[in-house]
Amino acid sequence: MDIYERSLQRHRQTRGKIEIRSRMRLETQEDLSIAYTPGVARPCEAIAADESAAWDLTWRGRTVAVVSDGSAVLGLGDIGPAASLPVMEGKAALFHEFAGVDAVPIVLDAHEPDEIVSIVKSIVPSFGGINLEDISAPRCFEIEDRLQDAGIPVLHDDQHGTAIVLLAAMTNATRVLERPLSNLSIVINGAGAAGRAIAFLLSCHNEDPDRCVPVGKIRVCDSKGILWPGRPGQNPTKEEVARVTNTESQQGTLRDALRGADVFIGVSRGNLLKADDIRSMAQDPIVLAMANPTPEIDPQEARAGGAAIVGTGRSDYPNQVNNVLAFPGLFRGALEARARKFNAAMKLAAVAAIVNCVEEPTVGRILPAPFNRSVAVRVAAAVKQAAEDSGVCRN
Repeated sequence: MDIYERSLQRHRQTRGKIEIRSRMRLETQEDLSIAYTPGVARPCEAIAADESAAWDLTWRGRTVAVVSDGSAVLGLGDIGPAASLPVMEGKAALFHEFAGVDAVPIVLDAHEPDEIVSIVKSIVPSFGGINLEDISAPRCFEIEDRLQDAGIPVLHDDQHGTAIVLLAAMTNATRVLERPLSNLSIVINGAGAAGRAIAFLLSCHNEDPDRCVPVGKIRVCDSKGILWPGRPGQNPTKEEVARVTNTESQQGTLRDALRGADVFIGVSRGNLLKADDIRSMAQDPIVLAMANPTPEIDPQEARAGGAAIVGTGRSDYPNQVNNVLAFPGLFRGALEARARKFNAAMKLAAVAAIVNCVEEPTVGRILPAPFNRSVAVRVAAAVKQAAEDSGVCRN
């Protein structure tokens, strides 16, 4: 029985991955009077008098909603809300396991940005943060942008969680190879949610100028080749990416972009490259091929082509670029700070914390292991401090 059948069997046995349990004892009449009627009236009155009291008197200060419409599930595509629920339950389980954050999966039978934004804003009083998940581009950009005034931190993890862990991996890879980030020529294949966020973070577009160090050169490619300003048929999102990254208006294919590049970052589809493509890059390149379940190039093939450091999105290869290193601590730190939103300082603080979890990076270890329980704690502390220092906490 392969891993897919074992997973199906396990899900059937457990009927899902998460459950709700009472944090109060419910064994006596007095317990019932405290947890429910009549005693519950007093915390209700306290919140009615001061809404911020909900952060101490209810689960709001420790709970996140994981919201999706199921339109862009990793490796599966647009499978709809019901079919995406196992993924959202899994995300909720990871929140709890790695950061002690409670999370509630909410899948929406809604696809228009106006409708999704309205629904999410209507549930804000129940939660301390919103994790947007598996919503297709370019709608995900508009939805996230329009929710920044919700009063609680809202983050599309497919964008920012991926970019944070990727930059941490890049930083430690350059420590191993003794190359400054600012000198690197980077090719990103995939211009969707993750590719856009990575490009913006590496170029310091809309990021904290005091903390962010832009790389030397970035080219972003999609299935039609290099994005360049004014490319015919290019949607507004890709046009923005092109103008931020490709200031020289270079045109051509992915392979044209790869020639002489120091780094390949893949957030696209499997089996795109061969060893000869890696040989066309600069000496000892970095290859982070993160397509799942099949990377853009097999790690052995990449090494055969001369790659000095190779990472993927898979757990059965070294250097797994896994969002679980970022999102649990990100949200825990934001909740502990009672932040109103995520900002660039908080994201870059998370990058630095992940980097520092690996004291002596090596070719085979540029990121901490996903089951390193200290990562979320260190990320949370750094994010909380950044939120406090940058003035986005509730009074």
